[in-house]
Amino acid sequence: MFKIALVTVVALLPISNPFSTIPLYLSLTAGQSKEWSRQQALKAAIYMAGILLVFLWGGALIKEFFGISIPAIRVAGGVIIMRVGFNMLNPKDSDDISEEAKQESKTKSDIAFTPLAMPSLSGPGSISVVISMAAASEDILGYLGVSIGILVVVFVAWLSMRGAPLISRLLGVTGLDALTRIMGFILICIAFQFIFDGLGGFISSEYFLQPIIENLKLMLNQ
Repeated sequence: MFKIALVTVVALLPISNPFSTIPLYLSLTAGQSKEWSRQQALKAAIYMAGILLVFLWGGALIKEFFGISIPAIRVAGGVIIMRVGFNMLNPKDSDDISEEAKQESKTKSDIAFTPLAMPSLSGPGSISVVISMAAASEDILGYLGVSIGILVVVFVAWLSMRGAPLISRLLGVTGLDALTRIMGFILICIAFQFIFDGLGGFISSEYFLQPIIENLKLMLNQ
């Protein structure tokens, strides 16, 4: 369970990338009281945990309802994660939150759910990682391990927002940009692994092998 939790943290932390949320958090809380800003950070972390845990425990139901195979989930998740990773390598061109949404958030009384929790911290990439981990889990201990990993990442996200002013001063714009690019590279490596595992699972499945075996039997019988 500890190993699964560790794998979840390694896979989920780069794609949720709480450090890239720091500039957004600082811009949306500028001019607000420390108490209000801290409340928004805590609520965003709670929303993030709720979103990811719902998709984790509901992932098996989604898979069964739509008849999606585990290799297909891994390949699709890998493609989405790869896109996010390439965008993180070019962060100036990869802002998923429009300027209109940012301006609207400044006039809202609550910014915790949108845009902080969704889509910044728990967007499509994070959700795809969680569903992929759910598909690979074979028992309740696997789900508990992934849940622990999610909560660890949520805790890191909360700490990042709480310490956003200090982290921003220490790293600066250049440091945050470099950290985002490093995490983007790690994310691309994880995405390729997801895709390779998915393709390997499909090639070794009966859907791929059975027609080949049947054709070989027909050729031998002839």
